Formats: sequence, C-alpha cells, structure tokens
Amino acid sequence: MEDMVRKSRWAAGLSPADLEHVLGSMQERQFARGACIARAGQRVEHWMGLIDGFAKMSVASEEGRVSTLTGVSHGVWFGEGSLFKHEARRYDVFALRPTRVALMPRRTFEWLRGTSVPFNHYLQDLLNARLSLFIGALEHERLLDTDARVANCLASLFNPDLYPDAPRFLEVGQVEIGLLANVSRQRVNVALQRLQALQLIRLEKRGLTVLDLGGLVNYKANDTGAPPVRCA
Repeated sequence: MEDMVRKSRWAAGLSPADLEHVLGSMQERQFARGACIARAGQRVEHWMGLIDGFAKMSVASEEGRVSTLTGVSHGVWFGEGSLFKHEARRYDVFALRPTRVALMPRRTFEWLRGTSVPFNHYLQDLLNARLSLFIGALEHERLLDTDARVANCLASLFNPDLYPDAPRFLEVGQVEIGLLANVSRQRVNVALQRLQALQLIRLEKRGLTVLDLGGLVNYKANDTGAPPVRCA
C-alpha cells in the first residue's frame, strides 16, 4: 500500500511530513473475486485506491437489471464525488478478481483538500477526466457498433489522466471486457480478433497488450454511417 500511495500523482505535491501523516491514517483491505468492495446507498467514509486487482463500477435497477459504468484497475482512486457532496454512494463496486484496496479516511481527505493546493489540482483533473470518460461512453453506446465499443472500452482503461502508470499489458478476460462494454463474451471475442488483425492489440494467454492506443481511441469501423447533423 505504501508504495502505491507514494507513486500516486497527488502524493508528489505533498511534503515528506504531510505524506507520512497521510500514510499513518490509511488502511488496506483485501477482497475475493466477486466480493462487493463498496455498496450503493452506503455512507461514504473513505477515498479508495486499488493497490492491485481489477474491479467494476455498476448500477442496478429494482428489477435486477445491471449496467456497468467503468472498470477500475491498479493505481486508480475513486469515490471523491460522494465525499465532496456528503451523500451516499450511488454505485456498486465489485472485485472482478482478487483485489487489494487502500482506504483514506474522510478526515484525511478533507484535511488534504483544506491544506494542499496540488491535491486540489489533482482532484480537479481527475473529475474532468471522469466527466470525459462518461460522456465518451454515452456517445459510444449510442453511435458506435460493437467492435468500436469494445475498442473504446479498452482504450478507456489506458486513459493517462485516470491511469497515469498503466502498462500496455492488461490482465483482463473476455468476460470482464464484456461486462465493461455491455457486450456478450462471444461478441467480445469477435471484436478482439478483428482488433488484433488490425495490429491494434495482441492477445496474450492471460490478457492482451495494446500495440496502438491511438488506433483504439479513434477506431470507428462500421459505425452508423449517417452523416453528422450540423448547425446552419
């Protein structure tokens, strides 16, 4: 946990004494595959960061329908919005594989907000990145075909503002990608094979390696084909 915190972008702006104070307040928890890391409706008392593992944020209706919002991999911090607004969490977080999580108490989070300008700048950049992520996800869901949705789902897991130190190899399975892209596992397999044929990714035994991140970001093959509506 300490190594992950020290490597976090927000920690670089803290003095050694302040960083030690933060580390002294934090806890670590472990979650098995399938376990609920955080539940919708619960009061939020911690800012969370993934030390290792992989998780998903999702929402569910009263009828049991589930929609995945995004994936969360190692090095990512989340939950700041609910801490800002002092509201209950609005989404569930589930571990898709064994996962370790760092927990920063609310009092430490608020102390950093009140004393550290670099920390506040980091939060501003993080919130802007999340807004761009969800706007993009909505656009892809409505306008792009399945292959492009899978490509953009993978690209989102390498967003430099959310995943600044993400390696190009991602240990992720087709079922997990399907959950994140809201696509069946069988259809994910077809999309991955096409992306590999275009040399955008290379499929590995336990995941995939991104060969062309820009190509994934801009992939729009077989989209709606309709001309854009432009203002006069």
